[in-house]
Amino acid sequence: MEKQVKTRSHSTVNQTMQAAIAEVEPETIEVGVELIDSEPYYNPKTEQNPQIKPKTQSDNAVLLQPESISEEQAISNISEINKDFDPGYAYSITKRILSYINKYYFRVEFIGFDELPKRNNPDHPLIYASNHSGMAFPWDAISFTSGLFAKTGFDMTQSARALTAPALSRTHIMSPFLIDNFWKRLGAIDATRLNFEAAMHYKGANVMIYPEGVPGIAKGYNNKYQLQRLATSSLRMSIKYKTDIIPFATVNGEYINPFSYSIAKLNDLVQKLGIPFLPIGPALFLIPFQPWLFYFAFPAKLTFVRGKRIKPYELVGNRPLEEVSEEEIQELRDKLQQQMQRELDAAVAKYGKKPYDLWELMRVTLSNASKIMHFIPLVWPILFREHERQYTSLRDRMDNMGILPKDDADRIRKMQEVHEARGEQEVTVLSVVDTVLKNPEILLLYTPVVGLISMFRGDD
Repeated sequence: MEKQVKTRSHSTVNQTMQAAIAEVEPETIEVGVELIDSEPYYNPKTEQNPQIKPKTQSDNAVLLQPESISEEQAISNISEINKDFDPGYAYSITKRILSYINKYYFRVEFIGFDELPKRNNPDHPLIYASNHSGMAFPWDAISFTSGLFAKTGFDMTQSARALTAPALSRTHIMSPFLIDNFWKRLGAIDATRLNFEAAMHYKGANVMIYPEGVPGIAKGYNNKYQLQRLATSSLRMSIKYKTDIIPFATVNGEYINPFSYSIAKLNDLVQKLGIPFLPIGPALFLIPFQPWLFYFAFPAKLTFVRGKRIKPYELVGNRPLEEVSEEEIQELRDKLQQQMQRELDAAVAKYGKKPYDLWELMRVTLSNASKIMHFIPLVWPILFREHERQYTSLRDRMDNMGILPKDDADRIRKMQEVHEARGEQEVTVLSVVDTVLKNPEILLLYTPVVGLISMFRGDD
């Protein structure tokens, strides 16, 4: 991953508009999940924003959001963000695997989502925004998007597709258990400016973003639940397309990999391997002995608490984005950050007192002992890889028979019919052994040192 840009320069009033845009929203700069802004992050409780400097009246008149990407460009790029998306795969892996992990392991709860948010602007998607957390593999994002998808009755138009760091889809080791192209098939969209614009014209799903980016998930256990500096792209898109932001607090995600910390120099090193950051904690030292632990998560009780809907476009008088100054954008960002922090603090106070709730975990596990092979972490690699084999075979057969629908909703319905006809998948010790025999490469994920080396060699 390329290094985060550390400074933003507004050297002269005569600076060209194109240069200003290149600094505010570079297409190639990666800042974790949020790629659109190159702003460094900071702790709002202990630091002043180092980049907001007093401006002269002339500086305030400089607007930094011209129509650099046309509507035609954005719409033509919809095919690109959908190129690898497979709604049938999203349904199948949610139904067969993720729903069990969400229900019995993370015990996912959605608070305030009994009535799902409706689009205020039917022509453009809502923007879901949350704190990023865990110092671990992004299970918070996987659980939210898959859980919301299931909660909608597998209606993708009411669900959300996540804007994710391109490193997730570009680096093989960042795909869970080395599943080929996992993120894009599930619906993730590489977070570039052009892709975000395209997503805002795509009516097939809402958008989900972590405005903190990688600094949010990599901030370290010592900074848990402290929002890092929010990037402003979600605000810009909300203003431009007059669509609402739906904030939600992710509670207990900080305990997915607790007592882990971040060291900048080590992060710079592992980014060259395609890994966004390296969590320094107890679990890290076990990975060479059991490589599959790279994807491991502790059984935190993940709770998603919906916040108050935000309408940034109304706060600027419904003016076009081109007429909103950078100073106003920064002020709006600070207000958004303050609201999200307040709501996060309140949600943690109410739902974060027992981050694991071990008694509940024990009750759930014992009362669902017959399903335990569906959700215990030890068999996750086997479940994911076997699902990959079965789904690929099913999809190819349907495609060869000419019965694989092209339309998203039709493909989901078709997969629902197939899965209902097959019934609940039985996972037993014998079926696990059979899966390993059919997929012997799985054993590498359990092989000390050699397995870890093979995981990295997959990116050569």
